[in-house]
Amino acid sequence: MNDADVSKQIQQMVRFIRQEAEEKANEISVSAEEEFNIEKLQLVEAEKKKIRQEYERKEKQVDVRKKIEYSMQLNASRIKVLQAQDDLVCSMKEAASKELLNVSHHHNHHIYKKLLQALIVQSLLRLKEPSVLLRCREDDVPLVEDVLDAAKEEYAEKSQVHAPEVIVDQIYLPPAPSHHNAHGPSCSGGVVLASRDGKIVCENTLDARLEVVFRKKLPEIRKCLFGQVAV
Repeated sequence: MNDADVSKQIQQMVRFIRQEAEEKANEISVSAEEEFNIEKLQLVEAEKKKIRQEYERKEKQVDVRKKIEYSMQLNASRIKVLQAQDDLVCSMKEAASKELLNVSHHHNHHIYKKLLQALIVQSLLRLKEPSVLLRCREDDVPLVEDVLDAAKEEYAEKSQVHAPEVIVDQIYLPPAPSHHNAHGPSCSGGVVLASRDGKIVCENTLDARLEVVFRKKLPEIRKCLFGQVAV
């Protein structure tokens, strides 16, 4: 084999080695690119997942905030409705309290005297004491004294006992409400009876009677005014 043949063979071997090297380099390049694309895809998907999770978290936060705000607004509306209802009921009670003054007004003395007698008898029946203290407004003392004997006799007849001793207390109930004493204690009329030791008390003032009736009738009043609407 001459030098030309050797040189030709060497060149063939070099081309073969170079071709294999290029093919191997291409394979490595393709494999590296595939791995890179896969890793890039995984990173992209991981970031997408994080973004979705963050979005869902914030969406839930917004949803919760909306529910809280709606609940607060609803509660505020309910409170306003309840307050308006209470204001109306209170205004009715105030109107009824003012009407009580007409019961004890001077032009109704005959009716009021009968009412005082009935209130005294009822109080005596509740106390069932042989001796009691009676307290009334200072202006009502003459009226009370006018009906006291009749009241004691009526009680004695109903209870089949001796007429009790009733002492009109020198400490009086507050006067009727007026513009001069708008914020002070007041009494629209009626009586308070108590045992001599003060342990048993029967408050039978017109104001106390109104309070009892109003408290008892409050559900019925609310139903009449506001119906079955739930707030």
